[in-house]
Amino acid sequence: MGVSQATGKTVAAKKETAMTTKTEIATLAGGCFWGVEELFRKEPGVVHTEVGYTGGTTDNAIYNLVKTGVTGHAESIQVEFDPSKTSFEKILLFFFKMHDPTTVNRQGNDIGTQYRSAIFYHSEEQKKTAEQVIARVDKSGAWKKPVVTEVVPFKKWWKAEDFHQDYLQKNPDGYTCHFVRKVDF
Repeated sequence: MGVSQATGKTVAAKKETAMTTKTEIATLAGGCFWGVEELFRKEPGVVHTEVGYTGGTTDNAIYNLVKTGVTGHAESIQVEFDPSKTSFEKILLFFFKMHDPTTVNRQGNDIGTQYRSAIFYHSEEQKKTAEQVIARVDKSGAWKKPVVTEVVPFKKWWKAEDFHQDYLQKNPDGYTCHFVRKVDF
């Protein structure tokens, strides 16, 4: 209990709860980031999504450069998730259902290295899980061709311009080539 400075009356003190949930990050590229973000945003256990650029060779990543393919960056998403509600493995299994991991530098009508399929791992454990999931997806036969998704270390992140954040929330009729396939791995 405490005393309100405004009224002088005794009031119940507000309980302060510390954020005790530890979250993890998955950084993925699977074509145009608008559709990837929209699908991940709805997944159970996903706390936050952010689109941006990673995996390139230049120290500047903005859309007008990335879209040309000259920077080497991929349109990517960072998926922040609660590991008590989902796992990195489940995030990856969903990722392999929402895009075609068998096409090199392409998703739908989008062509170029900026649209490649990639997993940018943040730890050796994530790398191992990514390799295991790819082997599982390949073995399942769900895709007619082998998975070509890159598994590479995460290095640096550039947040995409605000225009691209939550794009399909702001533009429900906007472009996407992503959908969830009914396949089991």
